[in-house]
Amino acid sequence: MLEHDVIIIGGGLAGCQAALAIKKENPHLDVAVVAKTHPIRSHSVAAQGGIAASLQNVDSDDSWEAHAFDTVKGSDYLADQDAVEILTKEAPNVIIELEHLGVLFSRLEDGRIAQRAFGGHSHKRACYAADKTGHAILHELVNNLRRNQVQIYDEWYVMQLILEENEAKGVVMYRIEDGHLEVVRAKVVMCATGGYGRVFNTTSNDFACTGDGLAMTAASGLPLEDMEFVQFHPTGLYPIGVLISEAVRGEGAYLRNSEGERFMARYAPNQMELAPRDITSRSITLEIRAGRGIHPDGSAGGPFVHLDLTHMGKETIMSRVPFCWEEAHRLINIDAVIQPMPVRPTAHYCMGGIPVNTEGRVRVDGTSLTEGFFAAGECACVSVHGGNRLGSNSLLECVVYGRIVGEAIAQYVKTRSYPQFDAQSYLTSAEQKIQSLRNQKGSIRIAALRQQFQDCMSEHCGVFRSESVMREGLERLQTLKDEYNNIYLDDQGTCWNTELLEALELKNIMIVGEMILTSALNRQESRGAHSREDFPNRNDSQFLQHTLAYYTDGGIKINYMPVVINRFEPKERKY
Repeated sequence: MLEHDVIIIGGGLAGCQAALAIKKENPHLDVAVVAKTHPIRSHSVAAQGGIAASLQNVDSDDSWEAHAFDTVKGSDYLADQDAVEILTKEAPNVIIELEHLGVLFSRLEDGRIAQRAFGGHSHKRACYAADKTGHAILHELVNNLRRNQVQIYDEWYVMQLILEENEAKGVVMYRIEDGHLEVVRAKVVMCATGGYGRVFNTTSNDFACTGDGLAMTAASGLPLEDMEFVQFHPTGLYPIGVLISEAVRGEGAYLRNSEGERFMARYAPNQMELAPRDITSRSITLEIRAGRGIHPDGSAGGPFVHLDLTHMGKETIMSRVPFCWEEAHRLINIDAVIQPMPVRPTAHYCMGGIPVNTEGRVRVDGTSLTEGFFAAGECACVSVHGGNRLGSNSLLECVVYGRIVGEAIAQYVKTRSYPQFDAQSYLTSAEQKIQSLRNQKGSIRIAALRQQFQDCMSEHCGVFRSESVMREGLERLQTLKDEYNNIYLDDQGTCWNTELLEALELKNIMIVGEMILTSALNRQESRGAHSREDFPNRNDSQFLQHTLAYYTDGGIKINYMPVVINRFEPKERKY
């Protein structure tokens, strides 16, 4: 059995930031990061457009209060306002810290950090590194891990959270290279595993985003919060789904339908293409439904709309959003300097997640806390995003709350001793689980079942939802869950058995998908990214509260928890 003072699951921005904050507070603590990819390949590296902070470098009228209001309004008033206040107050400080760490932000002519417009923000406050902002930040954080003696277990897969008597005690993990299993005992376990985009058939997320941390938390008996709120990014490159950053619209690109019309004037006349993502995604979907989408041959009635950069000029495109140009050119042979990009909404981000307080302590319910268990980043729900996240607030959440949680862990661990548990029983259980999958004599390929599940989620819990469609989806999911016992593995080996890994991930995808769909069915209103065609209005009297979903043998159980409202009273959301 291995031992560390702190084990962090996930090598992205939140996990790396927390690890560095712990070591800064107490260099003598034994901190380890375990990630199923190398940390440099964590999905944080794909974040493109920017990180929000009221630096006032471009807009002197900006303030943390304005940033906080934009965030709460963007959340459709479901964000916890105490958490939003911390996020927006700390934002300028963390940008300066990142700069001192060596992050290469784009600059104004006078040398200050550049800032640009982003959807739902009332001021130009998105700091950026061209359109590779997450890449620039993550590389600097990872470079500092080894310098600070953080142990890195890269390409290890965490199979189980060890949670006994409301106390996190460690993890069971699997080395992908050779199938070796280890139990890790820790005084503190932190979850920073990111999102679950691969629950859906079209997503901007990479193949590693299978909701592992969320699923293992739910399987341990803890609730997940606000899982119905799935953000569909408006501009996924058709037909692949990879992200075309909001930075492109921030720099002036237009959305056009088959008639060449800038249709956002119909839906958000003030913000136009820079309306919040939920509004823009619904607008694109409605245009496609109305027959004003575009076919690959340019005719009307097709499955996408155009993102038009051609008026921006080659110099602006190549200096401000070069990666987006490169993606379109490499993947679908579109030269965005002279051709519009085909785009449609793609599953992008989870606003919900593991319920935590503002120090990252995991909550069992609205009040009591789980000992030794913390979470931060996209897998956590401190609820700064509520029903809809504003672009450029996700990187900010990772670095602000990654640091806060790291500092909290450094203090908390002082009074913790190593927990006691039967490590061999967990090791034996993991071995049996793996062997059972290897021995399974089924008739269904993993990829085929995964595709059916992802198609079901996209069809029955997409941009628009209704009770009849979601109930049909849940029935279909139950059938597909039963089929999991009928999959088979061709690869019986231990060396880089990616088929076994995909089987484990598929189980997690199924857990997360069922929790999303059940939470969505029970929220009988439209709020933020959760848009019910049978309940088109927001219902504050009944649903101005957070969903808590519990995964049990008897099905998903739903409870609710109050929203923290201490500054901005909910009102109608207009752009």
